[in-house]
Amino acid sequence: MAGVITAAEPSWITPFTGLSPRTLGKLVTQLRREGADAPSRGRPWRLSLADRVLLVTAYWRTNLTLRQLAPLFGVSKSAASRIIDHLGPKLALTPRRRFAKDAVLIVDGTLVPTRDRSIAEQSKNYRYSTAHQAVIDADTRAVVIVGRPVPGNRHDSRGWEESGAKDAVGHTTTIADSSYQGTGLVIPHRRAKGKELPAWKEAHNRSHKRVRARVEHTFARMKGWKILRDYRLKGDGVHYAMLGIARLYNLVLTG
Repeated sequence: MAGVITAAEPSWITPFTGLSPRTLGKLVTQLRREGADAPSRGRPWRLSLADRVLLVTAYWRTNLTLRQLAPLFGVSKSAASRIIDHLGPKLALTPRRRFAKDAVLIVDGTLVPTRDRSIAEQSKNYRYSTAHQAVIDADTRAVVIVGRPVPGNRHDSRGWEESGAKDAVGHTTTIADSSYQGTGLVIPHRRAKGKELPAWKEAHNRSHKRVRARVEHTFARMKGWKILRDYRLKGDGVHYAMLGIARLYNLVLTG
């Protein structure tokens, strides 16, 4: 069965992935250099690497079910599932290992509704979710680290440690909101009960809030990929989706 959507026709790319044809081509080139298209044992893929990347990114962008998505690419539901399982981890963002001495990072947590209740818990919005810690560079706004998902009822200060984000950041200066109290991160000044903050602390808090808003803007753009609004599959897929979308976000950011 012939597919409807193909990377060979650039007009399909932006509506289904949110990426420009140039950005998708850049991603395919990177993956090829990383060995994603290396020959392997077993039956060869029916789709080209570019079409497989298009399938995965379209799945993340639209959150169509595999039963809906597979016919658009002319493959079976099981083949589409294998493509996502194989290519999803290869699309994952590689966390940055080193930071400049004067680097400033920003961290925050976000919830991803997840149907796999073995890794999700009811969160403050009463949905079963996983919580993800994401760290961005305050200057470039690029995502540099995404921690492993933790149950959605975890407080940010606990998720910061359990997700591995704390160890990945090390001693680099990192800004966070007041929910990270006691973690050693740079958080807003807190007002003592019955007292007002001095003017200089209020000024610091306003500046802190403006800078910290950058990570909220990052989350808003990442959640343009609708898979992060309702993840249906089990296992590590939600982690790889978050990592992969972080990589796509960075590619869009850099053009």
